[in-house]
Parts: sequence; structure tokens; C-alpha cells
Amino acid sequence: MYAIVKTGGKQYKAAKDDVLVVDKLAGEPGTAVELGEVLAVVDGDSTTIGTPFVKGAKVQAEIVRQAKGPKIDAFNYKAKKNVRKQWGHRSQLTHVRITSVEAGS
Repeated sequence: MYAIVKTGGKQYKAAKDDVLVVDKLAGEPGTAVELGEVLAVVDGDSTTIGTPFVKGAKVQAEIVRQAKGPKIDAFNYKAKKNVRKQWGHRSQLTHVRITSVEAGS
């Protein structure tokens, strides 16, 4: 059984004991979180698709760790103008382990 969940504006396939890397969620490692925006649930041959979410479906997860993503560097310049601009960022990420997937109705 697995579910398609939405968190941080992105969609993820979540099955029991999977570890997902998602945008930062509040909480310390070991904290339980619930991913409530379940778009679809697949259990063997039966598939439930929500409109837009599956009513009563929940995905329980546990925060494994908080981390930073890789450094993203960007650079702009304009030729012959001595104009250069450099910037970058690192995304805040959360690693979560899926503990259970509940189908709902």
C-alpha cells in the first residue's frame, strides 16, 4: 500500500518505512508528524483518487533529521560593462520516515 501526498507544494510517493526528503517541517528529530493532504491511495488492485484529497486518509511520519540541501550558485554578468553579480542559497530540508499509511474512506 502506498499513497501520493502533497507537502511543500510538491508531491511524493509514500509507502511504509520509506524515507522522504521534503521541504522543512517544524519539529525536532523523533517528532511525529501527519501528512494530511493525501491525493491518492493505492492498495493492491484498488485505487482511491481524491477530489482533491482522499477523505479520511492520513500518512503518519517521524522526523529523522533536519538538514540543508546542496549549495546552489548563480552568476550574472554583462559583457563589457564590468557588471557582475553572484549569489546562492541552500534549501532547508527535513528527512521523514513514513510509519503508517491509512486509507480512509
